Amino acid sequence: MQMAWLKIIAAVLVVAIVVILIIAAMKPDSFSVKRSLAIRAAPEKIFPLINDFHSWSAWSPWEKLDPAMQRTFSGAQSGSGTVYAWQGNGKVGAGRMEITESAPSSRIVVKLDFIKPFEGHNVTTFTLQPQGELTNMSWVMEGPAPFISKVMQVFCNMDKMIGKDFETGLQNLKSISEK
Repeated sequence: MQMAWLKIIAAVLVVAIVVILIIAAMKPDSFSVKRSLAIRAAPEKIFPLINDFHSWSAWSPWEKLDPAMQRTFSGAQSGSGTVYAWQGNGKVGAGRMEITESAPSSRIVVKLDFIKPFEGHNVTTFTLQPQGELTNMSWVMEGPAPFISKVMQVFCNMDKMIGKDFETGLQNLKSISEK
């Protein structure tokens, strides 16, 4: 009798795993997370806070997750060629960012390489568009979705997970820039 139950449980587990893998296989091969916010400040006031990695500690949602996080800055002081590497606890992991494009007061593109806890290679773009007294600030992260990422997406929504952090970061930028 016990053996029959074990076979049933094993069959159910196999079916569940197959279903998860099929659902994962149907997920897109790339992802994109985007958040936007109107900030009552000129793009010239917001831009330096993003264009210089030394300024990220004031607004980045991840900077305060690990007070002991090790940071390394290299390359240019700001703009294209600026590099920021970090190594921290399980909440922040380890990785490297490099500004690959910097168009004054309008656009910054960052190559983002995660090393831990999961390897990932993405591109983040910050766009600032003036509209009267406001600046429409946009933060987008795009990248490939390897199969392991697709399996994870079966259980958690990347847009909601990362989007919350983007919303926090944009609110922080708003608070600092509107002072």
